[in-house]
Amino acid sequence: MIDKIASSIAEALADVRDGSTVLIGGFGTAGIPGELIDGLIAQGAKDLTVVNNNAGNGDTGLAALLKAGRVRKIICSFPRQADSFVFDELYRSKKLELELVPQGNLAERIRAAGAGIGAFFCPTGYGTQLAGDRETREIGGKQYVLEFPIHGDVALIKAERGDRWGNLTYRKAARNFGPVMAMASKKTVATVHEIAELGTLDPEAIVTPGIFVHQVVKIDRVATQAGGFKKAA
Repeated sequence: MIDKIASSIAEALADVRDGSTVLIGGFGTAGIPGELIDGLIAQGAKDLTVVNNNAGNGDTGLAALLKAGRVRKIICSFPRQADSFVFDELYRSKKLELELVPQGNLAERIRAAGAGIGAFFCPTGYGTQLAGDRETREIGGKQYVLEFPIHGDVALIKAERGDRWGNLTYRKAARNFGPVMAMASKKTVATVHEIAELGTLDPEAIVTPGIFVHQVVKIDRVATQAGGFKKAA
């Protein structure tokens, strides 16, 4: 019998290894899997490469993982905002490596990994420092830069509902990077607010099929506010 429901976050994250590339869903604080990030801090894996849209808010969630000294490199599109003081301090003191990637390129590089695409050409970044020394090519009279997929060892994502087969649905903007990250990783762990009985999720509404999900953990619903600081529900 297929049953991907984990009894705890600690159980779901027990095999994350030092040096892993961890894809973490979320757009700002929308859909950020805070409980899984806290679990990863407790689990102790270090020397991580983290892929996320930004570099953390306030001193919770991803920022807490950075502050704990567990991350060697972060790949993101938006590292600095009003409350990115943890990232700022680490980056300026050269304790954290940054790979800056335009947001569309970031999403497509992750999607390409899940789709089995070896590389692709994209116009974004051509003629700028972001292109680095990568190959460029003129296609149809327009200049493009060669981009490579971003594969993950582990993806940590937040969904709304899931079943024991690992099928997932999301709540509105909380979907963001979750579906492509699940496809691009060797292992995907998802938190959900509700465990649905098998067969009750509408197949047409399932966004991430269970074939891409390895562990599902049920969590309580906690309201959050901008800046990553929790408030009472």
